[in-house]
Amino acid sequence: MNPTLHITGDDAADALLSSNPLALLIGMLLDQQVPMETAFAGPAKISDRLGSFSAEAIASTDPTEFTAIFKESPAVHRFPGSMAERVQALCQALVDDWGGDAAAIWTSGDPDGAEILARLKALPGFGDQKATIFLALLGKQYGLTADGWREAAGRYGEEGSLRSVADIVDTDSLAKVREAKKAAKAAAKAAKAAKSG
Repeated sequence: MNPTLHITGDDAADALLSSNPLALLIGMLLDQQVPMETAFAGPAKISDRLGSFSAEAIASTDPTEFTAIFKESPAVHRFPGSMAERVQALCQALVDDWGGDAAAIWTSGDPDGAEILARLKALPGFGDQKATIFLALLGKQYGLTADGWREAAGRYGEEGSLRSVADIVDTDSLAKVREAKKAAKAAAKAAKAAKSG
């Protein structure tokens, strides 16, 4: 099944995310401290600049050369050095543990939602929240039908929620997710201030 994702506002970048599980995984990894569209457009920039796009190709690229790819304007990420390193670490883990096949994380051995979540959390750069959101993205938009994926994805798996990239299907939902993230950030900040005050 080839889903059609609408995350970046760029047809070519969205087409790569829709057709290439590695691109989607790397987009999720890059989704921190930059707008979602910038993060998920990153794989297309890497693909264009590297000339090939596979876990093996990325993992085996000279780190200095790979960082230069990230720094080229427009930059892949606002922290090109550390994020280039993280992408290469992720790709190396995929080569070592999954034969370079990103989709094997959620397809190999017919895993249930809890197992997929555990596999995602084991990846470099994927903490609890990132792994949970990615699982929700797989279930809501990428055709994942594994048993228990909604439960494993927690509040991000809830039907009709507008909390994360998993819920973005058009410009309207993008605006709503952005608003929800802003509100959550403000609430966390207020709670922190109340706690220390």
